[in-house]
Amino acid sequence: MEERLQKVLAARGVASRRAAEELIKEGRVQVNGRVVDKLGTKVDTEHDQIEVDGCFISSKGNLIYILLYKPAGFITSVGDPRGRRTVMDLLPQKERIYPVGRLDYETSGLLLLTNDGELTNGLLHPGRQVDKIYRAGVKGEITEAQLNSLREGIELTDGRTWPAKAKVIRKQGDQTIVQIAIHEGRNRQVRRMLAAVDCQTLWLKRIGFAGLELGSLKPGEWRELTPAEINNLKEFSEQVPQKPKKKIIRVSQGAKKGD
Repeated sequence: MEERLQKVLAARGVASRRAAEELIKEGRVQVNGRVVDKLGTKVDTEHDQIEVDGCFISSKGNLIYILLYKPAGFITSVGDPRGRRTVMDLLPQKERIYPVGRLDYETSGLLLLTNDGELTNGLLHPGRQVDKIYRAGVKGEITEAQLNSLREGIELTDGRTWPAKAKVIRKQGDQTIVQIAIHEGRNRQVRRMLAAVDCQTLWLKRIGFAGLELGSLKPGEWRELTPAEINNLKEFSEQVPQKPKKKIIRVSQGAKKGD
């Protein structure tokens, strides 16, 4: 079956359709050993061998699913022009795979990597509202009023967040361990939400995503997903997207409309 090259790259998780077009125009894509730099080129998805930056792109018959415990101090990327360590440095050199979403440089925790572009797009679709669960250490205490603000949604510079699930796990010395679940994927969102309610984040770790958990993994360790976990992820990714609901912004009594 023949399909446009940029569509195939997007489907296999290499990049978005637009980013895949840029890869092609930059001459970074090869088909059967020859550079292809013209948009609209069609490839045989069953037989053609595709490479990006010299790495073979898996066909749908050889999909890889890896769960990694990302340590702090690693970039969530397949490469970094500044020479910083990336999550790929923690994995064996297999066929090319890509992170599903991102974790900040300072943030540790659960990261899914795969070459299944269909699954990636499904899990990251905002309408499917797939939970990302974080644990954060905040300095001092966090009040119920601050937790309620997180639960109701926070006004950030790029718009109001959707309500989060937030609760205190325990007090630990001079910090409080808080658990927060969100389904959006904005840049540094959890840190920004906590800062907006005057909480200083000391550390942040993602402990869950789409039903997956870190389990006994230690920072820097990884494992392949089980067939049951893969099937569960596919169920998440194939859910009917929910239509966005209007975000409710509570106005205090006595406030005039528009204040």
